[in-house]
Amino acid sequence: METLPQLHKQLESLGDLRTIVKTMKALSAASIRQYERAVGALDEYHRTIERGLRVVLRDMDSIPTRGAGSDSRQLAAVVFGSDHGLCGRFNEELVEHALDRIELPQSDDEGWVLLTVGARAAVGLEREGHSIEADFLVPSAAAQITATVQQILLKIDEWREERGVDEVHLFYNRHSGRRGYEPTSVQLFPVDVHHLRQLQEEPWPSRNLPTFTMDQRRLFRRILNQYFFVSIFRACAESLASEHASRLAAMQSAERNLDERMDDVTTAYRRARQDEITSELLDVVSGFEVSTGGQI
Repeated sequence: METLPQLHKQLESLGDLRTIVKTMKALSAASIRQYERAVGALDEYHRTIERGLRVVLRDMDSIPTRGAGSDSRQLAAVVFGSDHGLCGRFNEELVEHALDRIELPQSDDEGWVLLTVGARAAVGLEREGHSIEADFLVPSAAAQITATVQQILLKIDEWREERGVDEVHLFYNRHSGRRGYEPTSVQLFPVDVHHLRQLQEEPWPSRNLPTFTMDQRRLFRRILNQYFFVSIFRACAESLASEHASRLAAMQSAERNLDERMDDVTTAYRRARQDEITSELLDVVSGFEVSTGGQI
């Protein structure tokens, strides 16, 4: 049976933990909002980029790609995880989702080149025997996402120039209000031409389609670079919002468990305190009876 000092120390520790959990809940809730705003701010720009690609591709017979005549493909993936824990199975589920695609046997593939954003995703992939080409820190604020995206784009350019990478895929947790996040994958390169062709059926927002005077393929590459930037930025922001949503859910669960534990310890403390008071009273009564010879 635990003593009063031990129970009192437990209550103090639980109170300190509860304060930390409440602080982390508040930080996660605020962080989710800033990353949601970052994703929302991209929507109109993303639509503009897609419309630009529609115009350029309107009269283009084929999309310029690399390695089109090769019998094998060099694949690459960017996996967005977290640097910190206390976010449930956020990294584990993402790694499992990525491995389902990365480890899919294909005779014409040369394997995958991997880049991770977040040390915990890198550890999960390395634990499964995969080598990580590069590992970037997770941005700590929405304002830092652009710098991370630029680093990723430079690495992708290096892969395509030096290693002949034919396909680039993004793996990340997409923010979902239903359960906080959902593991998602997107093919960044080659661009999904079928999707762009489908956009041709949508009504144009003005009466006349725009025209251009510069070289068609050069313009296509310029717009495509912006398309890549927006796609990676969205994946990073979605991942960050998902991370904090998962951490918020984990902290809410931890808070409920702490409250239950504090109730149990408080009840035990009160019972032990009452037993101590009763024991002290009995000692006083016993001592009084001894001093009076049992006569009151």
